[in-house]
Amino acid sequence: MNTSRQDAEVIVVGAGPAGSTVATYLARSGVDVLLLEKTAFPREKVCGDGLTPRGVKQLIDLGIDTRQEAGWVHSRGLRILTGDLTLELDWPELTSYPPYGVSRTRHDFDDLLAKTAVKAGARLQERTTVTGAVTDERTGRVIGVQAKVGGEDGVKRPADFRAPLVLACDGVSARLALSVGIDKHEKRPMGVAVRRYYTSPRHDDPFIEGHLELWDRSDPRRPRLLPGYGWAFPLGDGTVNVGLGMLSTSKAFRSTDYRALLRSWLDSTPEEWGYREENAVGRIGGAGLPMGFNRTPHYRDGLLLLGDAGGMVSPFNGEGISAAMESAQLAAEFVVQALARPEGPSRERALHGYPLALKEKMGGYYQLGNVFAKAIGKPKVMRAATKYGLRINPLIPLVYKGLSGCYDASGGDAVDRLISIASRLAPSPR
Repeated sequence: MNTSRQDAEVIVVGAGPAGSTVATYLARSGVDVLLLEKTAFPREKVCGDGLTPRGVKQLIDLGIDTRQEAGWVHSRGLRILTGDLTLELDWPELTSYPPYGVSRTRHDFDDLLAKTAVKAGARLQERTTVTGAVTDERTGRVIGVQAKVGGEDGVKRPADFRAPLVLACDGVSARLALSVGIDKHEKRPMGVAVRRYYTSPRHDDPFIEGHLELWDRSDPRRPRLLPGYGWAFPLGDGTVNVGLGMLSTSKAFRSTDYRALLRSWLDSTPEEWGYREENAVGRIGGAGLPMGFNRTPHYRDGLLLLGDAGGMVSPFNGEGISAAMESAQLAAEFVVQALARPEGPSRERALHGYPLALKEKMGGYYQLGNVFAKAIGKPKVMRAATKYGLRINPLIPLVYKGLSGCYDASGGDAVDRLISIASRLAPSPR
């Protein structure tokens, strides 16, 4: 096998938030980046379309204009709803993160990030489906990828691309990781999410919503608590992204018809919200949510795992975009440092800094999240937590900041310090 050929210094597989972000940072640093995307932009992705302030910080770091005039819908906070309680909580004032969240459809969002990467100098190649890694026959090191490339005639033809480093940003499918034997940890939580768009008068509501309880009230005499949690993200264009998720820690995880579950819940929401079949826009979409570092190691033999490919969705709230972009920022830093060194032990030492930095930034917090996910998988625990815990006022900031991940990791108030200490003391998932 010819290992001397090189198509780029770095190949990035997948132009979602992780891929486009890391490609942007690398290209700005002068690295020759080839960004391979299986679809063509603009394209849809199943997601909640909303970012907490933690995600907004990543956009700002990337140099993206997050003003409302630039097409972003701002949220002032989170509305938490249970069967008999509603709390409206403004985003906290923090040093680390801005005091607003944003919403934007993934149709626009991913396209914008990909264009940012191209503007920075990354080479984007669309309609290129990566099927696995190319490895050196002698050392087993990843030296490129195998792919199928779509032509103008619609036929996909086999091809391969070579680079000293490959970054897997290929999402929950994690084809690259699987191709080199990096399997997921079955005991770590997984989630499933389904969502649909609805025309609704709530499209310009200033709060995003988290529904901690889903109720079926089709029989008013016997309301039924459904498994899972829900959300609503106003998009400011006449529509709301409404969806629900469920964790693998729930007994109902594998036996649930999620589309029917969504319909049962939404048919029991107030009529004036507009979440009815006649107001639906498009079909119901579904996706898996790989959580709590459920695939490791995040670096091995020339292959780095970023975002969903490395199981970086938060077990606390199901958000994956901010963690994907955070992992991209870290990966770019270590890749640039590695490429500045000669191939061999020194370069490897730099690359092994990436998983260590990930553990330091997210590991303890995600381990707490994995414990939390196991607890709320039991309906009685979740019901007790919502019924009693959310009525204890001193606990609310702790719950809010902890679940949203919006806290100052250094400094901050007593709540920030408590979450930071707990995250540091918790052992990182291995």
